[in-house]
Amino acid sequence: MADKPVAVVILAAGQGSRMQSDLPKVLHRLGGVPLVGHALAAARSLEPAEIIVVAGHGANEVEKATKNLEPDARIVLQSEQLGTGHAVRQALPLLEEFEGKVIVLYGDTPFIGEDTLAALASHTADLVVLGFEAEDPGRYGRLVVTEAGLERIVEFKDADEATRLIALCNSGVMALDAGLLRQLIGRLTNENAAGEYYLTDLVALARAEDRRADVVTCDEEETLGINTRAELASAEAAFQARARAEALENGVTLSDPATVWFSLDTAIGRDAIVGQNVVFGPGVTVESGAEILPFCHLEGCHISSGATVGPFARLRTGAELGGEVHVGNFVEIKNAVLDEGVKVGHLTYLGDAHIGEHSNIGAGTITCNYDGVMKHRTEIGANAFIGSDTMLVAPVRVGAQAVTGSGSVITVDVEDGALAIGRARQATKPGLGVRLMQALRAKKEKG
Repeated sequence: MADKPVAVVILAAGQGSRMQSDLPKVLHRLGGVPLVGHALAAARSLEPAEIIVVAGHGANEVEKATKNLEPDARIVLQSEQLGTGHAVRQALPLLEEFEGKVIVLYGDTPFIGEDTLAALASHTADLVVLGFEAEDPGRYGRLVVTEAGLERIVEFKDADEATRLIALCNSGVMALDAGLLRQLIGRLTNENAAGEYYLTDLVALARAEDRRADVVTCDEEETLGINTRAELASAEAAFQARARAEALENGVTLSDPATVWFSLDTAIGRDAIVGQNVVFGPGVTVESGAEILPFCHLEGCHISSGATVGPFARLRTGAELGGEVHVGNFVEIKNAVLDEGVKVGHLTYLGDAHIGEHSNIGAGTITCNYDGVMKHRTEIGANAFIGSDTMLVAPVRVGAQAVTGSGSVITVDVEDGALAIGRARQATKPGLGVRLMQALRAKKEKG
């Protein structure tokens, strides 16, 4: 934790033309969430006083996604993309009274670690740049370091041959005193090969003021930026490999790790078991001792200890499973709470519902929750027995220990302990089945 307050500025204004997409680059998904969500999560680890996102291309979409992920974040607009220095300058009106350290992150750089950010936030230099030793320095900007610290940053296109031989490269991430940032940002110029205002030029300006500049280093993998679909796919593979390794290390059993897909915020307790081909969307918590059988898709749900899910089950946003609940194959649950010990074996949809403890839901049951305009709730009491193929037309309540007959359409509340049957009386016509089929076949033969 930093000694001084921290503010984080996330640069997310670029179009990302190499993605070949109408979607802003920072909204392409990695680990189930937009790229900018990874930067927001990293920022959150610092418990910052401010999180400011600089949006540009697709600003309305970026703002909406950001607010969904981090409601307290504030958005500023960079209407023209004139470089990183120009982008940070757009955030300064929101930092006029801030005294502390400002850290600049990038919305398309998802893997900066918490320890690395903590090192930046706690460093005593007036300005700190995050650097890395590149296996292939390529077109990265180079960090020129002397005994006095970081002397300057040189962009590849502005570097001479000797400078291009330096392996220590610039990630673009920077931390500096807020007062120093306000003092220097207006002095940036665009006198360079790209005609842009480089944030990196702050190093030379700080040195000219006899302020200390330095470097914090990290592994190259942390600095990976996403510019193309191929890089996004590689990043997804790296993210999933890391998430699987962490789950195994934390005591989760993965029957076939390579087929399990995690989201950024997936939380799974020790001794949970996850079968093959399971997909975790955003917002999933699985408590210790629960089991997810193969071919399940989960998002926005909570699964308590001892519950079993699947195979081939889908839990959607708002699904809450109590302890020892069983959800079987081809069951879908959305915005519904299943109390302890509920059994839902197969072929069922439960939406906008509350199911009391130890109730049994028969195959083919549907809570008919949508009337075409509004959603309505179904309430089922404890120890109820819902017969197979029951249609529960919400809003409706089935009381504790009540029973519904198979094939029933329930439109009226059922009191505790009652039996409800709502189906047409069966009519049987002897011999008519044979005569009907004969007539149909004759009609078919005539063409």
